[in-house]
This record gives sequence, C-alpha cells and structure tokens, in this order.
Amino acid sequence: MTSSPLKLFAGSSHPALAQEIARQLKIELSETINTHFANGEIYIRPVDTVRGCDVFVVQTCTDRVNEDLMELFILLDSLKRSFASKVHVVIPHYGYARQDRVAQPREPITAKLVADLIVAAGADHVITMALHSDQAQGFFDLPVDNLNPRKLFVDYFKKKKIKDLVIVSTDAGGAKDVKKFADLCGVDFALVHKTRPKMNVAEALHVVGDVDGKTCLIYDDMIDTAGSACAAVAALRKNGANKDMYLASVHPVFSDPAVERMKAAGFKEVVVSNTIPLPAAKRFKGLTVLSVAPLLAQIIQNVHDSKSVTKVFD
Repeated sequence: MTSSPLKLFAGSSHPALAQEIARQLKIELSETINTHFANGEIYIRPVDTVRGCDVFVVQTCTDRVNEDLMELFILLDSLKRSFASKVHVVIPHYGYARQDRVAQPREPITAKLVADLIVAAGADHVITMALHSDQAQGFFDLPVDNLNPRKLFVDYFKKKKIKDLVIVSTDAGGAKDVKKFADLCGVDFALVHKTRPKMNVAEALHVVGDVDGKTCLIYDDMIDTAGSACAAVAALRKNGANKDMYLASVHPVFSDPAVERMKAAGFKEVVVSNTIPLPAAKRFKGLTVLSVAPLLAQIIQNVHDSKSVTKVFD
C-alpha cells in the first residue's frame, strides 16, 4: 500500500459525480481556487499542499469540451509544479474521442492531440470510460485504464427480465462490444448496418440477425444527436421487432435535437450513465441514469493501494 496521502480534486465540469466519488471513498474533496481573468483566461490552483500526495483529478468533457480540457490542463500543471507524487486523471467522458483516425484526406487525429496535451500537462496515469475505440489507449505515453461499465447495464437489464430480448448494435464498429453485452445477458445479438453521408447524419440500411417478434435493446457507447439510434428504430420495426424498444448508452452527450428525436422514437426506456451531467432540460420521462461513481471510487482506491483493477470492472 502506498504511504502517500490520497487527494481528490474536481474540475468544474461534473461536481456532482466528484462529490459522489468522494463520499464512496469517505474523504473530502480537496479545495481549489477556480476563477477567470477579465479576458477569459482560466486561473486554477489547489488551496492546500499536495507535496508528496497521490492526487486524482475528476474532470469529464461536457458540451463545453474546450473549456473543460483547458481547465484540466491548467490544474494538472499546477499540481505537478506543486510536487504531487503522482497525478491521475479521471476523465469519464474523453473529449474528441471520435476523431481517432484519418477517414478523409487532411483530417486531424484530434484524440491523439488531446492525449499528448494531457501528458504534457503533467499527468502520470489516465482513468477513462468506454473510449470510442479501444486502440486509442495507445495514443497516450502513459498507463491508461479504459473502464467498460458494461456490467452496470447488464445487471440493470437482467433485473427487468425482458422476454425475447435481443441486443442491437447500430454499426459494425461497436458490434464486438455489443456482442459481449448480449453474451453476458444470455440473449441474441443483431446488427443494423448504416452509412454516414456526413457528420451527425446516419442512414440505417439493413438488419443482420433475427429481430422478428423480439424486444430490442439498442446499445452504443454514446448518444450524441441520437441519429444512429433513431434510424435503427425504423429499420428494426420494418423487420418485425416489437413496438417496445430500449436504448442504452454509456455517454449521454445529448446534442440537439437528441432529446426530441428520442421522444419521437417512442422508446420504452432510455438508460444512460452519469459520465456526463444532464441538466433538467435534457431529462425526460422514461430516462434512467445509472451512477458510475461506485465503480470509479473502487478503481481509485485500488490504484492508490497498488492493487489490481481488472476484477473490478471485468
């Protein structure tokens, strides 16, 4: 076990999640001074000493992703310059994760750029959740724990005992993860083949797998504008799926017009995690939010105690 004191800091992006993690760990959040200069420049620093401490910083990426990341970089720099023993970044939703390859000529790989900036700012270790592609862990020149909260959703839906359930992936890229989800639930798997004529536009074309007379649960790593999920609904119903459908996702980005689309699609229930805070305007009847705080708290404690984290989220 490490002899360094554990300190938990929170950026301003998701204070509720940070507070819940602190309660799980039975510690207090460490205080920071967080303000802006008149021209908008961010100023942030820890109030108390962190010299020799094992420091964890909780900062997710919301719809103000650029502000969230810049705040994170500055806090990391402050902690490193204050002689923290180790600085661990807990970033439940990793911003720019989708920009992880060159799909068209002259495109940036922004997920790699953000990883480089986190390293340059002073991080020693990153804890994140459901990266858009697992291989993005290789963008970091430091250890990464890419947690998959799949079991959180599996346990939730198993308790519902839905008859004739089939788990559906909205694209081939997420098929492997969704197949694992289906196997853990002990049910069948289906795939909706789609194309993207342009960004944030999805067209569902074909359904691979038997959904006739089945209750479909669409599972994806994130819901942004909900275009993929809602396009899948039409394709599934055309292939004989039951009227009642469920939608589950780790990251509720919910960019406009996601909420309106999900309401119009008529999902029986939409289940997400709290990796991203959801204001009242983005909440609606039939939305269920599962907390990842217990999982993150256990991971943080195990890392601090130099114990394995594998069994915690497998």
